[in-house]
Amino acid sequence: MRFFDCNCFIGLPAVGMLKPAPGADDLLAAMDRSGIERALVWHVVQRDYAVPTGNRLLAEAIAGHHDRLRGCWSIMAPQTGEIPRPDDLFEKMAKANVCALRAFPDRNRYLLRPEACGPLLDGIVERRIPLILAVQGTGQWQTAYDLLVQYPRLVCVLSDMHVWGTDRWFRPLVEAYEHVYIEISEYILDGGVEAFVKSYGARRMLFGTGFPKWDHGGVMLMLRHAEVAEEDRQAVAAGNLERILAEVRL
Repeated sequence: MRFFDCNCFIGLPAVGMLKPAPGADDLLAAMDRSGIERALVWHVVQRDYAVPTGNRLLAEAIAGHHDRLRGCWSIMAPQTGEIPRPDDLFEKMAKANVCALRAFPDRNRYLLRPEACGPLLDGIVERRIPLILAVQGTGQWQTAYDLLVQYPRLVCVLSDMHVWGTDRWFRPLVEAYEHVYIEISEYILDGGVEAFVKSYGARRMLFGTGFPKWDHGGVMLMLRHAEVAEEDRQAVAAGNLERILAEVRL
């Protein structure tokens, strides 16, 4: 199987981690050990310290590894001048091999609403840039629901969802919005992949590991042994993400 990880990061988190991946070489060594071909990667500074600094550090880290690592920057409300205005941001993304975006509104103290991010979100939707949202509590799920009501054509990846009861959160969004995807790094649920594929098909599910917060092996083992068709397994492992990124217009 070919694996394309849509959810991993480099850098040293503010909260300690047993085995962090400080840089791109560390990440690539771990990917080689696990048998992961490519990854969509972000830098933990984007979340824990400063978005513009983290975006810059990520671009520098992946500059020599464009064959295996694609970048994922973070956004925030642009009024303070900390990130470029939309057109400049998209141009810089193209130059830096960045093809997806993340948002940490709680950590970075802004709201994902039209008043704060309207032109930026309009551009993200128009250019079909995936926006990855970590959803781990009621407030974050409410943010995702409110955002999709306002931007129903947004390519939105719901990530880091935890295990218990998340189907009740994400299934309504998958049914209501055709460009919502779920990332399975924390969806280690007996029969979960099979149940999702049976209900919605395989094209709305993405392989992610959450590395180095989590090891690669658990979700890889789950997907390898999921009782679904081989073409569905490969779509989740790499094909769906490849299709989504091929549709990005920068």
